[in-house]
Amino acid sequence: MTRGYSLEQDLKLLINNPKYSDLEILCENEKKLYGCRAILAARSEVFERLLYNGMKESYENQISFPKINSAGMETVLEYTYTGSIKEEFLTKDNMIESFYAADYFQLPDLQDFIMKVFKNTLKKNLTENYSPELLSKFAEKMPLTEDNVLLNLLVEAVAIIPLNTIEFGRLSILNIFYLVHMKKK
Repeated sequence: MTRGYSLEQDLKLLINNPKYSDLEILCENEKKLYGCRAILAARSEVFERLLYNGMKESYENQISFPKINSAGMETVLEYTYTGSIKEEFLTKDNMIESFYAADYFQLPDLQDFIMKVFKNTLKKNLTENYSPELLSKFAEKMPLTEDNVLLNLLVEAVAIIPLNTIEFGRLSILNIFYLVHMKKK
């Protein structure tokens, strides 16, 4: 495709591209990604505060996010550069990490999109409900608070599955306790 035809396509060329980046992003799983601090700061107040605060992050070309997986960071990069992500980009393997990263960088529209994709996935895949695994991943990554919308969606999705049909290991003990606690209310 010819450059200059589509802003979104042109910006996609910049995503995780060391040639056009002035920032190395180190993730939890030790994967290195690349970003442009001006774009990141313009699209996220969290990046703005991190990268232009007068502290060492303002001057160094590397920033570390020890609690953010590269899959979640890749989702954030795609979204911050283009303003959207494709539904098929989100899978059961990266959905929780992406939601966590969107929460960390205070990107509520991205969080809403992830929840919408989760709901659509549940509707499409009634026979293969992977909510127990997602709930277990969620518990590892984020605090179990009643005001978290994705957590509530996960609990509702797991609650409709008879517990004796959930294979061992798909749902952590912590999640079973939380599930019982939430359903008592």
